Amino acid sequence: MTTGIELARAYYRREVAPGLSGVPHAAALLGPGSEVLGYDDQVSADHDFGERVLVFRDLPGQRAGDYFAGQLGVDPARGMGVADWLRSPTQILATLTAGAVFHDPSGELARRRAALAWYPDDVWRYALAAGWLRVAQEEAFVGRTGSTGDHLGSRLIAARLVRELMRLAFLVERRWAPYPKWFGRAFGELTLAPHLSPLLAAALDASGWREREAALVAAASLVGAATNALGLAEPVDPAPRRYYDRDIQVVGADRFTVALAAAVTDPQLRRLIDGPGLRHDRVPRLPGTIEQVTDSTEVLANSALFRAFGLHVIGD
Repeated sequence: MTTGIELARAYYRREVAPGLSGVPHAAALLGPGSEVLGYDDQVSADHDFGERVLVFRDLPGQRAGDYFAGQLGVDPARGMGVADWLRSPTQILATLTAGAVFHDPSGELARRRAALAWYPDDVWRYALAAGWLRVAQEEAFVGRTGSTGDHLGSRLIAARLVRELMRLAFLVERRWAPYPKWFGRAFGELTLAPHLSPLLAAALDASGWREREAALVAAASLVGAATNALGLAEPVDPAPRRYYDRDIQVVGADRFTVALAAAVTDPQLRRLIDGPGLRHDRVPRLPGTIEQVTDSTEVLANSALFRAFGLHVIGD
């Protein structure tokens, strides 16, 4: 099967480029669509698939900026502030930095895509800290629910933790996580995936809560070690440990949150970290990025909504 990107490139060269000879422009395949991420197949052809290309005329100018602003709510060429990063869903960032550029003589597309390559280090620390906090909030509940005989509840919490550890793996590897349909497939391409996938699968497939717990803490330890290797904060011992005096094993995910948050120096992020104060256990209360606050498709797929939602929850 000819891929969507190959189809778009051939279409541009055959039909579009000749008609634009001498006209300043850029051309690319970006934005929504499985083919932009390289995950199209025969099923993709049943809707919104075919010969298509985005053409940006009058460069250098505002057309490319308008397109990116329409997708993100901000033109990255004008600079991405802290609030812009926190309010930008990774699934949108993935579609703007993937795909293919067929013509960009003035570099306007390249400049914007480069600006969206990855978070600034302090925003990265903050996102990782908030991701580990999400693990910390529920990591003890797999054993607690399972020990009471609530096996469905234990499985449900395990599945939630599996997703959070996968999200952390994307963050560790500086890779924008796509929307749910391709989340698992993209995860399989990460360097950590061959080591993590068997443990995450074991956690989901386990019939008993102790086996489920053991697989999860082993997976969390791997992600913890990978987080330490980034050198973004003081290292934390990633070995599993007892949860207080209970017969429950956890990785102690909140320790990563504390270490990463302490390493943030950006003034705006410091206000976001320090403003809500600390929990009783001295762990900061972090709202996180837009996708750590909500997983609603209606919000994450609409720039007006995710900008407004982020302004309300995250601030500016």
